[in-house]
Amino acid sequence: MNAADFVSSLPIAELATVLSPGSLILEDEELRPYECDGLTAYRQMPRAVALPETEEQVVAILKICHRHGVPVVARGAGTGLSGGATPAPGSLVLSLAKFSRILAIDPEARVARVQPGVRNLAISEAAAPYGLYYAPDPSSQLACTIGGNVAENSGGVHCLKYGLTVHNVLKLRVALCDGTVVEIGSEALDAPGYDVLALMIGSEGMLGIVLEATVRLMPKPVTAQVVMASFDDLVAAGQAVADIIAAGIIPAGLEMMDKPATHAVEAFLQAGYDLNAEAILLAESDGTPEEVDEEIAAICAVMEKAGARQLRVSHSEAERLKFWAGRKAAFPAVGRLSPDYLCMDGTIPRKHLAFVLARIAELSKQYGLACANVFHAGDGNLHPLIMFDANAPGELARALEFGARILELSVEVGGTITGEHGVGIEKIAQMCVQFSRAELETFQAIKTAFDAQGLLNPGKALPTPRRCSEYRLTGSAR
Repeated sequence: MNAADFVSSLPIAELATVLSPGSLILEDEELRPYECDGLTAYRQMPRAVALPETEEQVVAILKICHRHGVPVVARGAGTGLSGGATPAPGSLVLSLAKFSRILAIDPEARVARVQPGVRNLAISEAAAPYGLYYAPDPSSQLACTIGGNVAENSGGVHCLKYGLTVHNVLKLRVALCDGTVVEIGSEALDAPGYDVLALMIGSEGMLGIVLEATVRLMPKPVTAQVVMASFDDLVAAGQAVADIIAAGIIPAGLEMMDKPATHAVEAFLQAGYDLNAEAILLAESDGTPEEVDEEIAAICAVMEKAGARQLRVSHSEAERLKFWAGRKAAFPAVGRLSPDYLCMDGTIPRKHLAFVLARIAELSKQYGLACANVFHAGDGNLHPLIMFDANAPGELARALEFGARILELSVEVGGTITGEHGVGIEKIAQMCVQFSRAELETFQAIKTAFDAQGLLNPGKALPTPRRCSEYRLTGSAR
């Protein structure tokens, strides 16, 4: 079925009967905000956008679309960075924005039951009176929603100690492509049968649409402190990361920023970063005061031995939050320096941090594009920010090629093409580099088992064999 078939078969009148007045968007000017997510390099207008308010409406919409062969793209806050919510041609965008209620908080069981449109940070805000919080904290946590976090298996600056979304979701209520509603997982420590919960988390809206999530809540630490260390070269900073982990220390957060990133942040937020350093590390310890004192001392000793020329330890909660605010503001800070940028998301073994950063610097010169680096150093999740001007001839193409080379470099050193942003549209060609044909066929078989017609978020994550053949032949990112 081609795009024209999708457009002509969209049952507008039938969809309108199951939605409240004003909840089916059809006009171009109102559809425009839905043509892309945070990856603005790719845009596609949807045929329509549905804004259901109830589970019954979602089920009815899916049944109608399944019957008519209409592709459906689920959307949360649109903060994704890999094009996962970019509409398919002729598709219906199913927005879960109105599913924004926290249904229950159980402080004794330490769980919260929430709808998919609930903001990540809102869970912690609601749990705070009970001394609890939700651990995954993406940089976009002010805006991103739990449904999108589930789809992409989001992480955050504290994922080293507390895990990704997959480690913090206990149960999901999911609508399949034909409108069937299933519950997977359990509020118990384990669930019988195959681990379908882990399969659904990170499936990028291609297997089902989240209607409700039961998430794990953590007790808020008694205290926390951050060490900010300055290094005169990237090699020493990378070695410090490896040495901290090798020493058996698992910080609550362990982040690195290079000089271009720290300069961007300081101009934007004045977080107190060392502008003379080639790289800074932020390492946080949390727990009881005694535990934190001991761990901070151990971290400082390791960093000094690795060559840190300056160490600053936060001495108040305000100062700790200021250090982290700078790291979390890195993306908008870089956005002030360039008309456009691509935020990449490769993951590498920690021991190769220095080598990969040096290679990225070489690629930056090769492609003639500036690049700032911020990343979750503790688990090797890189976020190079490639700056370009989409209105300058050839710059978008060069930026895409630059990004593709970074992803392939990640695979070369034993890493992966994504850590938490998903594959979406952005990295679909690099799936051909990461995986063999047999592996990709297995992934497609799983997709088919859940969605035989390929209607849920089509064109994402899974390349066709022909596309892989063309990519391996030409080496072109697109």
